[in-house]
Amino acid sequence: MKPKGYLFFHLNLAFSSIEEDSWADVIRDCYHPLLDLIEQTGVPAGIELTGWTLKQIERINFGWVVRFKKLLDSNNCELIGSGYCQIIGPLVPYEVNEWNQKLGLEEYARILGVQPRIALVNEMAYSDSLVDLYAKFGYSGLIMDRDNIRLALGHVDKFPTHARGNGNVVLPVLWSDSILFQKVQHYAHGEIPLTEYINYINQRISEGDMLLPIYSNDVEIFDYRPGRFSEERPTHPDGEWRRVDNLMAALSDEVGMDWVSPSEAMSLHCQNASSKTTLQLSSGAYPVPVKKQAKYNIARWAVTGRDDTWLNTMCYRIYKKLDSLASADFGDWQNLCELWASDFRTHITEKRWSAAKDKVENTLKKLELSDHYGINANKSWNFIRFQDHESVGGFTCRVFGEGIYLALESEKINIVLNLRRGLAIDSLSFLSHGTEACIATLKHGQLDSILQGVDYYSGGIVIEVPELKTKITDLVPVEPCYLVDENGDLVLRASFETHVGNFTKYVTLSGVSEQVKVTYHMSEMMRYISSARVGNFTLSPKFSRLFQSYSCYTGGAEQSSLPVMGVIDQSKSASSFVSSSRGFSATTGELVLECSKNRIFMTWDPSNCSPLCFIDHQDDFTRVSFSICEVDESSKESVRYGDFEVVLSSSTL
Repeated sequence: MKPKGYLFFHLNLAFSSIEEDSWADVIRDCYHPLLDLIEQTGVPAGIELTGWTLKQIERINFGWVVRFKKLLDSNNCELIGSGYCQIIGPLVPYEVNEWNQKLGLEEYARILGVQPRIALVNEMAYSDSLVDLYAKFGYSGLIMDRDNIRLALGHVDKFPTHARGNGNVVLPVLWSDSILFQKVQHYAHGEIPLTEYINYINQRISEGDMLLPIYSNDVEIFDYRPGRFSEERPTHPDGEWRRVDNLMAALSDEVGMDWVSPSEAMSLHCQNASSKTTLQLSSGAYPVPVKKQAKYNIARWAVTGRDDTWLNTMCYRIYKKLDSLASADFGDWQNLCELWASDFRTHITEKRWSAAKDKVENTLKKLELSDHYGINANKSWNFIRFQDHESVGGFTCRVFGEGIYLALESEKINIVLNLRRGLAIDSLSFLSHGTEACIATLKHGQLDSILQGVDYYSGGIVIEVPELKTKITDLVPVEPCYLVDENGDLVLRASFETHVGNFTKYVTLSGVSEQVKVTYHMSEMMRYISSARVGNFTLSPKFSRLFQSYSCYTGGAEQSSLPVMGVIDQSKSASSFVSSSRGFSATTGELVLECSKNRIFMTWDPSNCSPLCFIDHQDDFTRVSFSICEVDESSKESVRYGDFEVVLSSSTL
């Protein structure tokens, strides 16, 4: 049997580092040569682009649209769907994902008269919820990168043919391949010779890989340089589109490859499998698989860039208002989809970033929303210095352990705070858990491995600033103040001074329910290029041993439940220059930890601060962290960190 190859090209005029005045050049130098390639070779390639990009091409160079439509009508190429904008689905609320698909399909129909059959997972940032979304909008299959799905599934021998959503919805999957598309780029740019490329393909075929996704990535990198990096090489003097043409000819002549369209490849993939294999493609260790190497992870669009956390928070604020307005119309949701586009969150130019910020501010003003980045503190509170051996509200209080620990106990909550470590939670238990501690500090020496021979405090702040070679924490002695508010809640406050600004921490204990709220006011601190993780809640060893799964919304209408099996290390850095390698965003601001018959709920408001979540787990050790800033090559300094507030409880709020 002859090997078969398929390819599709990703077109994106919103490319982060391309200015608007260069769009006509991109269409001329990249988009028209792509159509030339399809016309001259007869290879039935797929073309994927958003409705927004298609609309811009229609406005700037209608001739390209005419050529593309002619190729579609003659079945010489195939439209791959995306949405109205390139949005990272697992980072946004379900209603925004719905609008993005609805608006995108309307543009495809209006301009091309076509509805795509296959959807590309934007930036290959996948969650199980997207299966349900694509099925709802009439797609018969999806494209996802297989290299990182292989990691999520634990290097399975038999790769699935179909992906399962959060319910009973199943869609076939067409696989892309990061290594394969990067090999094409390397050859086109002159970084490897043709013989080396062909040898690699022959090796893959000899290993049984008979259906190959030869290319599945950007167009704007051939005979054009987006300008993301100062060390970008010049375009190849032979012409990179010409080299791609030569490569495809060599694959046909020397390898004997037959070319099929993406839809044909999907059918072959399902037919060639010995049986239909359906799996959930994400896992507890890899809740949001993304294409390429570990440095290209979900943090890239969540908490890095020029200030992704601020931008996502403002988008959540706008979404929350639109969702409450019966008068919100097509234009309002289109505007929000544009603001949530992924390219504002990576290598965006200063000019485009400034325009994006203006658009955010104008939208907030139109909707009568505050642009304050943080939680408004009540300045009228009259805190009183804490005294030992007294009853405060419904809590009894005592200091013990040579003045190190403060114990506060009510009918429903028992918490011990470390006064030498910035009100770190030494233990927290709820009545419904049988007063067994669910959150704790794991002490130095409590875990067997020397690799974990440190104190794992709960409820703290850890900021690492590579530029300053410094780490900032709240693990210092404090003398907290307290008050009992009008709801009967007990509120403790501790203040901290650092060389990059001051911050304040509040611990609020509910007087009527099993809830503890921890608030971090950090908006007076300079936001350097840094990793900033707050919460850092450690489960008690018993709850860690019982930790079975965690649940949250990841861009869908239903919760995703992810099993906990083996080692999970989502907070691990990808390299010395990239501070994280995995993670997830709970798009409704709720995370549920399933510990046998007990549950721990963590809730927050993404319209005040939109964090990235990390879970690390191994046997007796489980830790949940919230990041409001991470480091990668797209990171830039910004003005301030935001404020973050999370509620720990034993039941839903």
